[in-house]
Amino acid sequence: MTDTRWLDEEEQRTWRAFVAFSRLLSEAMERQLGRDEGLPFSYYLILAMLSEAPGRSLTMTELATVVRASPSRLSHAVNKLQANGWVERSRHPEDRRAIIASLTDEGMAVVEKAAPGHVGEVRRLVFDRLTPEQLVSFDDVLTTLLTGLDPDVPVCPDTPVCPTDAEPAVPTVGLCPSDAGLDDGPGAPDCDAA
Repeated sequence: MTDTRWLDEEEQRTWRAFVAFSRLLSEAMERQLGRDEGLPFSYYLILAMLSEAPGRSLTMTELATVVRASPSRLSHAVNKLQANGWVERSRHPEDRRAIIASLTDEGMAVVEKAAPGHVGEVRRLVFDRLTPEQLVSFDDVLTTLLTGLDPDVPVCPDTPVCPTDAEPAVPTVGLCPSDAGLDDGPGAPDCDAA
């Protein structure tokens, strides 16, 4: 029988604060996008990730990886986005088993309309509250925790938020496209930059 390593008071306080923050932030993102755009956060994330992908397209497997969704949940969401005319699906030209999800011009317009309010809310609730030193520590902690949860999906801590001179519709999420099996392309994070 092993001894349980119970959390001490400081660890309990930190854990409970983290759980509360995670839930409240998720609720705030849902509330803002629902109120301003009539769009669930999970749908916005799918559209945003497609907007950043080379050619605004990813296979469904690649998309599931970057949005951290199960294939069945992603398929359901993409069905809804396709019904709205925001995403199209097609067979991969080289692998007939693979399906490609592509962001339409209408979908890109949705992302471009929703992004300013979403980014404003992220800034207001997270980044505007942190000092530069806290931001560095926060990034270090999140990178460590994310790596521990899923070491197979790399995090690019040195990736600039805006990797090109063009202002992206949405900030990058820090995944290296090449490490997710994608080709680097215009607007893709430069994961080799130091």
